[in-house]
Amino acid sequence: MPWRRRRNRVSALEGGREEEAPPEAAAVPSALLTSPQQTEAAAERILLRGIFEIGRDSCDVVLGERALRWRPIQPERPAGDSKYDLLSKEEFIELKDIFSVKLKRRCSVKQQRSGTLLGITLFICLKKEQNKLKNSTLDLINLSEDHCDIWFRQFKKILAVMEYEGHALSLLKECELQGFDGGHRKPLFAIHWSVQRLFTGMQTLEQSVVCVGGDGSASEVAHALLLRAQKNAGMETDRILTPVRAQLPLGLIPAGSTNVLAHSLHGVPHVITATLHIIMGHVQLVDVCTFSTAGKLLRFGFSAMFGFGGRTLALAEKYRWMSPNQRRDFAVVKALANLKAEDCEISFLPFNSSDDVQERRAQGSPKSDCNDQWQMIQGQFLNVSIMAIPCLCSVAPRGLAPNTRLNNGSMALIIARNTSRPEFIKHLKRYASVKNQFNFPFVETYTVEEVKVHPRNNTGGYNPEEEEDETASENCFPWNVDGDLMEVASEVHIRLHPRLISLYGGSMEEMIPK
Repeated sequence: MPWRRRRNRVSALEGGREEEAPPEAAAVPSALLTSPQQTEAAAERILLRGIFEIGRDSCDVVLGERALRWRPIQPERPAGDSKYDLLSKEEFIELKDIFSVKLKRRCSVKQQRSGTLLGITLFICLKKEQNKLKNSTLDLINLSEDHCDIWFRQFKKILAVMEYEGHALSLLKECELQGFDGGHRKPLFAIHWSVQRLFTGMQTLEQSVVCVGGDGSASEVAHALLLRAQKNAGMETDRILTPVRAQLPLGLIPAGSTNVLAHSLHGVPHVITATLHIIMGHVQLVDVCTFSTAGKLLRFGFSAMFGFGGRTLALAEKYRWMSPNQRRDFAVVKALANLKAEDCEISFLPFNSSDDVQERRAQGSPKSDCNDQWQMIQGQFLNVSIMAIPCLCSVAPRGLAPNTRLNNGSMALIIARNTSRPEFIKHLKRYASVKNQFNFPFVETYTVEEVKVHPRNNTGGYNPEEEEDETASENCFPWNVDGDLMEVASEVHIRLHPRLISLYGGSMEEMIPK
C-alpha cells in the first residue's frame, strides 16, 4: 500500500498496560540516512531495529521515538546507482498515527485460542481526502516469537505513554444521561461494521462520552455533561452566570438527518472520520451558549433560530410519522406558505476582540457594564439566527454562519427583516450556493457576545381566527435550538461562554470549505 513521505500532524492514543521496555538498540548507521529528507531521522533516538517482511520485501525496520521507518534490503550495488537509490527509498509512518497493535496469527479450526505466529499488525489512521480520515493496517511479518514479542512490548509501551489522560469513569457514571447511549469496546449502535471494529479494544473511551445520533441527541448530551459539571462545582443550576467547563470530552458520530454539529466539528458528516477522531484523541475546545429567560437557565446549546426557523421545526414536530426528510421539506413549504414576521426588540452586545477583555471573559470574570455598550434594533423580522458554530450541513455546505468558528469567542447574529416571500426564498436558496447569502438589503449580520430577543406581543404567533395553529402553543414562541424545539413565552437571553466543552474533531483551519 502507498505510504506518505510527508509528515502527518494527527495525534494518536490507545490504551494498554505498560510493559517493561526492551534494551535500547544501537543508532542507525549513516548509510541508512543518505538523503536530505533523513535529517530529522538522524537526530531521533532509536528504540529498536530489526528485519521484517513488509508487503513482498524484506525490510530493514527502525523504530524511533517519533516514527517507524523501513527500506527494502537490496544487494550491494556500486555507489551512486540511481536505480538502487530509487528502489531503496525509505518509507515511514509516524507513531502518532498508530492507534492499536496486535500479534498476527494464523488460526485453524482446531486452534481455538492461538495459532501460528506470523508477525505484528499495526492499526493506523490516515488522511484520505479533504477532511476525511481512513483506517488502515501495516503488517510486519516475522516468524520469530521472541523477536515479535520484543517489538510488540515496545509498541504497547509507546501507545500506553501516548494515552490521553482524562477524568475517571466514575464522573461519567454520575451524569444523568438516561436515554442516551455510548460506546466502549462493544458499541451499542450498529451504524457501520467498521465503527464497531475500530472501537474494539480501545480503552480511552472509558474516559469519554460518545453520542451516536443527530443534532438533538448531541446537544442534549452536551447539555447533560455541562449541567453535571455545574453540580459538581456546587453551582446553582437555575441561574448560571459563569459556568465551569465540562469535565469529560464528548465524541459525536453523525447518525441524524442533518448532523449540523458533527458536520461543523469534523468538516464532513462522515462516520468513519468521526470515529477515528475519537480514537485518535483529537480534542478541541468549543464555545457554548446559555439560553435563559427571566434569569432562569433553560439549557446549554450551540445555535438557535427564532421566527421562520422555529416555526418550521414546530411544524415538523407535528408530523413525526413522516420520514425525517419528508417532514422537513413539508414543514419548510408550509412555513413559507404561511410566512409571517415577528414584531421583536433585539438587544445585543457587540463582540470586543481586545486581548484584555477576552482574557477576562475566558477566565469567567463578570462583564463590566461601563465598558460594554449594548445596541438595540426593533421591527418586523422573518427570522433571527444566533450561532456559535459555523452550522455546516448538506443544504448549506459553507455553513449557515460561515464567518463563525468553533471557539473564537463570538456568535453570529443574522437577522432577516420583513420582505416579500420571493425575496426571502432567494435568500434561503443562496445557502446552497457559493454566493453570499447575506447580500440582500433586508439581511443584517452582527458579531456578538450576548443577545436578548424580546417579542413585543404575547400571543406567541397564535391567531384565534385561524382554524388551527400548528407552529406554537398558546402564549409561547417556538425556538429551534440545535434541532430541538424550545417554546418560550417571554424574552430569551443568549450568552456566549468561550471554550466551555471539549469535543472530538479535526483542526478548524482544515474544516471550513474555501
